[in-house]
Amino acid sequence: MKLDNVTLEVKDNIGTIAINRPPANSWSLAALEDFEKALDAVEKDNSIRVVIVTGAGEKCFSAGFDVTDAANVAKSGPMGQSLWTRVDRFPKPVIAAINGHALGGGLELAISCHFRIMIDTPKAKIGLTELNLGIIPGWGGTQRLMRITGKQKALDMILFSKRINAPEALEIGLADEIHPPEKFMEAVYQFAQKLAERPPIAVRCVLEAISAGIYEGMDAGLKKEEQGSKVVSTSKDCVEGFTAFLEKRSPRFTGE
Repeated sequence: MKLDNVTLEVKDNIGTIAINRPPANSWSLAALEDFEKALDAVEKDNSIRVVIVTGAGEKCFSAGFDVTDAANVAKSGPMGQSLWTRVDRFPKPVIAAINGHALGGGLELAISCHFRIMIDTPKAKIGLTELNLGIIPGWGGTQRLMRITGKQKALDMILFSKRINAPEALEIGLADEIHPPEKFMEAVYQFAQKLAERPPIAVRCVLEAISAGIYEGMDAGLKKEEQGSKVVSTSKDCVEGFTAFLEKRSPRFTGE
């Protein structure tokens, strides 16, 4: 599969999608279309249990919308919001490896991911800075940031276009982990590998239940939970989990 604006690599049950438009890794319509193709590929590939999203180069995770592609905004605007929602509701865990600046639509992508690991350098900053341009976050930022940080912190960050560093992001729960550059990607892959060892069917059912609860309400979430419980109870992974527990060993989940 040929992609001009993103790269896709698969190793050890982990798929890594890198936004490949350095130095800013900004989002054009063509980049969004490539990202959609990459998402299709990792969702269909049963060998991939975890997805990492990161940016090419050393400066930016993503600086957001590519203003030079403004002629396509009528298409790219709705597509960006739709794709970031797809990431938020993805059936496999998605980790944002924030390797530099994440601004505007770039941070909106990161907060759509299930986990965020951020590089800890003085220059790396994240923020929803759209109001500096007289516009608002349009790819889910007004909803997802407050879901993570709470309403007051989200208002403070968005209305004043604040940019924060890694320790600040960790303090308010916007980053799950922070690491120095020399340990960053190693730490990301270690986190991803631990996730990849978890039972894939059960992981998917949990993600679907939580997603339904957020988007459709608690009753829908509980219904998904009930359905998921029935699915996992008949899986080989369930048998393996109980057997490993009784045999006092680590389970080896196959996703069956």
